[in-house]
Amino acid sequence: MSELIKTKTAKEILATAFSPSEMLVDGLIPQGIAILAGPQKVGKSFLALDICCSIATGASVFGRETVQGECLYLALEDTYRRLQGRLLKMDVEASDTLHFALASDKIGGGLESQIEDFSTEHPNLRLVVIDVFQLARKNAKASYSAEYSELAGLRDLANNLGICIMLVMHMRKSRDCDPLNNIYGGGGFVASADALLLLTEERRGSGSGTLMCTGREIESIEIAVRFDKEAMRWCAIGATDEDNNGE
Repeated sequence: MSELIKTKTAKEILATAFSPSEMLVDGLIPQGIAILAGPQKVGKSFLALDICCSIATGASVFGRETVQGECLYLALEDTYRRLQGRLLKMDVEASDTLHFALASDKIGGGLESQIEDFSTEHPNLRLVVIDVFQLARKNAKASYSAEYSELAGLRDLANNLGICIMLVMHMRKSRDCDPLNNIYGGGGFVASADALLLLTEERRGSGSGTLMCTGREIESIEIAVRFDKEAMRWCAIGATDEDNNGE
């Protein structure tokens, strides 16, 4: 016999004091699932790494406050030598609160347990980045419903642990009138994410572009950005160095 549907009345809901969803980066990155997408070689990994570094040290991101905590960066297509070079170019502070791994289990094949175990060992964990997300998937050609279920499980894990899991994804070469449709994969990813950040350049290699941010937990905004080749960081155009780097 099926269980009865559990309900709450409007009166009960309105009388409940719910704690607000925590923002890791004010107005940009909430608890739950965030997707960072962009064309190949646009600099997504530099942006993802910079966000990790900022949260690990309590620095701002594009002038926005962060919640300081530990970060886990799953660099699934990198080597430690390449990561070292990237960290040196970015002049990143040596920190015990930023962790890296080059391999992990697949989603639905042990990754969730690995993240949960890491969170148990590091209770101040705030952000997990999976770069790139495709390498953590069992089936890269899944249906809409399978994609949605795939992220729904990760989102439940993120909310249970009180963290954000950021998925770095590619964008298609085609240009749909709705930029969200250009995210590699199907609509199930877009539908299940709490925040979507799309990084695009005005033209390939220009170093100037836009970070479009939208989602169920954040207001839709566009931030004009430029890539500082000396600092190897994406910076908000018009912001001061202090705003961009949190110094």
